[in-house]
Amino acid sequence: MSQNPFGRVVTAMVTPMHDDGSIDFDSLTKLARHLADNGHDGLLVNGTTGESATTTDEEDYDCVEAVVKAVGDRVKVMAGCGTNDTEHSARAAREMAARGAHSLLVVTPYYNKPTQAGIVEHFRQIAEAGGGLPVMAYDIPGRTGTALTSDTIRELAKIDAVKAVKDAKGDLFEATRLQSETDLMWFSGEDELNLAHLAQGASGVVSVVGHLAGNQYREMIDAIDAGNLSQARDIHRRLVPLVDAIMHTSQGAIQVKAALKMQGVIASDYLRMPLLQGPQSHRDRIAAALEATGL
Repeated sequence: MSQNPFGRVVTAMVTPMHDDGSIDFDSLTKLARHLADNGHDGLLVNGTTGESATTTDEEDYDCVEAVVKAVGDRVKVMAGCGTNDTEHSARAAREMAARGAHSLLVVTPYYNKPTQAGIVEHFRQIAEAGGGLPVMAYDIPGRTGTALTSDTIRELAKIDAVKAVKDAKGDLFEATRLQSETDLMWFSGEDELNLAHLAQGASGVVSVVGHLAGNQYREMIDAIDAGNLSQARDIHRRLVPLVDAIMHTSQGAIQVKAALKMQGVIASDYLRMPLLQGPQSHRDRIAAALEATGL
């Protein structure tokens, strides 16, 4: 794990906004410090949960720079730079590196459904543009429409800068097969499967629920490292109501922003359309889950 350039408890940060939709940089840096104080050794800026689909390039770069300045001496800061346009992604990788990012997250190109050979070349060009920064490949076919096949992941493992996979595909057996066949680090990209991935050797988690349960995920990883599966399982089970409320009620960014506003960590739970704040019943469910888990 000493060679892990990403951290082990990593949260895909929301992007706090004012009620007029502009980025709230004060809340962004407050959130980054809050997470660094609560179990995290890695943060992801400009991921899906950060509403990267509706933020501008310059906003993305400024957010990375702000988080690096706030906590970059304490945690690893990973910058999301993947799009379905290779040249666009490469430009973003260069700029994220210039703004101080420690690593890059690159999602499988979405919508245009490239061939697997095209996907490999997409990652290769972005990795080269990143100037050697470690790259984590994000496999989430439910959003992108295209999965990384096992053969493609084997090819990605041959690219020097590609060091890890964020797995939101949910195929646990194939995940463990690829861990045994490659040197890639594996990260759970689904909070529902954090324990399962960690138990079979994943290096860490890239979480949404980690906004609220960073210390608990740190304890879970420590328990796994110590060989105490029963303790890790107990933590996992205690978090079930919270994972359910955040990930299964509507949408992760919506629910987490509402929860963070309740806790006073961010000032507003505003989201950019087409994401929309949830009804009071969803907030009530979050509040009940926070109480049930002691958070």
